[in-house]
This record gives sequence, C-alpha cells and structure tokens, in this order.
Amino acid sequence: MEMAQAKTSTLLGMDQEECTALVSEAGEPSYRAKQIMSAVYRQRVGSLAEISTLPLEFRERLERDGVTVGAARIENKFRSSDGTVRYLIAFADGQSVETVWMPEGDGGEAGDGSEAGVEAESGTSGAALPEKCSPIAALKRGATQNHAGQDQSVPANGESGKYPAGKSTRAFGRSTICISSQVGCAVDCQFCLTALLGVKRNLTAAEIVAQVCAVLKDQQVSPPEDRINLVFMGMGEPFLNYENFVKAARLLVECVGIAERRMTVSTAGIVPRIRDFGGEAIRPKLAISLNASNDALRTRLMPVNKKWSLEMLIAAARDFPLRTREWITFEYVLLGRVNDEPENAREVAELLRGLRCKVNLIALNPGPGIDFETPGEERVAAFQKILRDAGIPAFVRRPRGRDIYAACGQLKRTVEVATSAGHLLRGISGAPEQ
Repeated sequence: MEMAQAKTSTLLGMDQEECTALVSEAGEPSYRAKQIMSAVYRQRVGSLAEISTLPLEFRERLERDGVTVGAARIENKFRSSDGTVRYLIAFADGQSVETVWMPEGDGGEAGDGSEAGVEAESGTSGAALPEKCSPIAALKRGATQNHAGQDQSVPANGESGKYPAGKSTRAFGRSTICISSQVGCAVDCQFCLTALLGVKRNLTAAEIVAQVCAVLKDQQVSPPEDRINLVFMGMGEPFLNYENFVKAARLLVECVGIAERRMTVSTAGIVPRIRDFGGEAIRPKLAISLNASNDALRTRLMPVNKKWSLEMLIAAARDFPLRTREWITFEYVLLGRVNDEPENAREVAELLRGLRCKVNLIALNPGPGIDFETPGEERVAAFQKILRDAGIPAFVRRPRGRDIYAACGQLKRTVEVATSAGHLLRGISGAPEQ
C-alpha cells in the first residue's frame, strides 16, 4: 500500500486570483492575499515564518497543508573579473539551473527601440541621454560600446545624482538578469554548451520567477525603483515551455515590478509559438536566434531548422505585431570560417530586407566540447559593416563572464571554471562566492 502524499503548493508562482482563493479557503479575510503577495514577491521572504504580517495560526495551517514559499536556493555562485555573477540555482527536486547577473548588461538591448535600448546605446558612454533616440540614430553614431567596465549609469532623464532616496544606484538603468526556462535544452544548437545536457524538464512558472527573486535579494536591488532588464536567454527554449514562460512573465510584471518593456525573450525559432506570442496581453520583446544565412547552414548548426525553415521563420517575423518604436532582434553567433564570411553577411542582409529589425552579433563564446572557433575582431567588424552598409542596424554584443562560463551559449551548470589567471577554480556547493 502506497503512502498518501501530502498536498503541496508554493506561494511563489501564485497570481492574485490564486492567492485570494487560498486565503478564502482558509477562512481568512481577503486582504491576507495582498500581504502574502507583498511578502513573497516584493520582500522576497524565504519561509512562512518570515511573513510576520500573517497570524501565527494561519501560518501554521498553511504549513500543515503543505504550502511553502517555494524560494529558490543559491547553491553556488561565481564572480567574473568583469563583475558578472553566475548563479547555480537549486530546486526542491535536486535539479538546478544557471542564472546570470550582469551589472552593466552586455549591450544586447541596443537598437531595439525601447527605453532599455536607448540606455544601452547612450548610457555606456556616460553621457546624458538624448531626448530623441532611435536605432537609426544609434547606427549613425556607430553604436560604439564602452569596454572600460566601469559603472557609468545614467537615469532616463539624463540627470545625474537624482536617484530615489535610500535606493541603490549601482544597478540603476543598466543591470540585466539572464534567466533559464528549462533544465537543459532540447533544441541542440551545435555551438551551445547547454545543448550537451539535453533537456531534463521544464521549469514551472514559480521556478522561473524564483530565479529572479533570488538574484534580486542577493544583489540587494528592488524593481521598479532599480531598473532591471530581464532576458529569457539562459538554459532552455522558452517557447517549448510556453505556458509556464507566459505566466512567469506576467508575474514578473504584475508582482515583482519589472517593466514589460525591459524584458526580452529569445527563441531558436519555434514558429507556431512566435505567432501565439504576438497575441499575448503581456509580451516581452522578441529576439530570434538566426545564426545562419541559408537553410543548409542553419540546419547543420540548428536542427530545429528541419521543422521550421528560414522561409517560415522570416514569414512569422514579418507578421509579428510590433509596438511603436519596437524592433525585432535577430541574434547571430559568429563561428570562425563557418558562418562569418562576407557572403553570409550579404545573405543575412537580403533575408532581413524590409523588416523592422536589428542584428546582434555575438562572437562565439568558447567551451569544452564545442568544435568551433571564435572569429577574430576584424572578421566580426567586416560582417557588421556589410550589414550596416545594407541598411541593417547591427551591434556587437560584448561578452560578459566568459572567464566563469557565464556568457551566451556557455551555461552548463559548470562547477569547474577557467579563471582569468588561467587556472581552474572548482565551485563547492554552499561555499562562499569565488
């Protein structure tokens, strides 16, 4: 005879309606739901005992019913020489994912038409933001990026020294959190370390949100006062975990306080879900991993292209409903002597002609088991110039956290990482950050 399992649920992942139903079922007044939501999403408590606004009897009842907060546990973290932090986030079933904190972002938002994009274009120089700024204006300026690695954050109004009293200024307007949507990934891109894991399971909406809450708490920042950019570009393909991703995005906007216009989701090209995504009420910005200029090459690098060809992908992009001043981002990982030839750049320009879009160029971030080479700076610059000369805004994303395997395509729950000093550093569960 099997032992009956206790009913379990987590407060993290509940929306206002679900939380209200929980409170009502317990016979508590409706305002308790607001107290719970504030404690979980804004105060980011780790346990029921910390929700001091709730009566002890109610907290004990929730515990008896198997209700927990559902906060994620930071199992380990590694700090890069550039300030990037790679977190290994553990969940109740023993699975874990990686989440990355970039204190100055990586320039990925530049040119996408959003407020975050304007900051990425202008804020990196430390200059006041112009009143009017567009991807074309950024293109004319050369969209140069500052690699000095210094925090030169500028408020959206271009004024310095006018931050909200008592709030952190080190993250203002620039910091980015990169979060995961699956344990591993099923898309199998040939240049990505995460693909070597395969896919273990989808993350729940609660687990997606819990990553953000854990990092915000650890970094001691709090949106909306601190302007945080969020990218669904960690482990996994968000559109293969669509329902949980969409709910998580809604909770992050409505409950955590991260602005919708400061979120971007990246897909390898799950065409039916791109079309579904265009109709969502709460919709982050869209980024599409392109990575090849023709079907034969893309199928070699990204097997997903066998199911949804470039023709189907570009058609979905052309049909995608864009907001005012919003552009689609196409991401292109440059692989030395594979997809970075001048002819590839010309083919990309032709593919994207007439689309309201921009291209982020990413020189391959290397890792063990990846049989491609990082192209030299001159090849990256030549590729970018061909796109720009064809009228396609193209930006080079600066690598963040390469030395700790935190850069794009490097997430693999790595506990042994190369440091800038050239030796190996082993992370130990529960150890202080390195």
